[in-house]
Amino acid sequence: MDLPRYEGNIHPDEWICNIQKFDYYWRAKYGLGYLDIAISLVDATIKLPDDIFTGEELRNALKEDISFTIFKNTNKRKLQSLKYNLERNGGDTSKFVSTFLSCNGNDKDWIFRHSKFENYDGSLKSNDTINLSIKKTKWCIELIHGGS
Repeated sequence: MDLPRYEGNIHPDEWICNIQKFDYYWRAKYGLGYLDIAISLVDATIKLPDDIFTGEELRNALKEDISFTIFKNTNKRKLQSLKYNLERNGGDTSKFVSTFLSCNGNDKDWIFRHSKFENYDGSLKSNDTINLSIKKTKWCIELIHGGS
């Protein structure tokens, strides 16, 4: 079994959840819990404090590292440049959805706040609110009709 090391190229929450899946196996085989294993699998270039006793403390420490900021900004740019093409125009819906979700894992709140149609405050900066609502509605309708 190949254990996934944390090198900053995956969301810390997703990585810790993947490690937790093998908790029973590691307790039975090595007598160690997921937290001990997770800390040992963090890349040496990522500095962790010595006083990590919970999974939440590990998550917070990983999110404070510069590698997480780079990961987040890279995925933000990917998300902003993502363009959906209808299948009838040669697009691939499953690939689009997969890429969209892989940008931020299960953090749907982050995806909403950083989507093309919304600004960081959750409100639009321009007077084009109605136009953007129409575009979003048309896009959803085209996605539904084009995907079937």
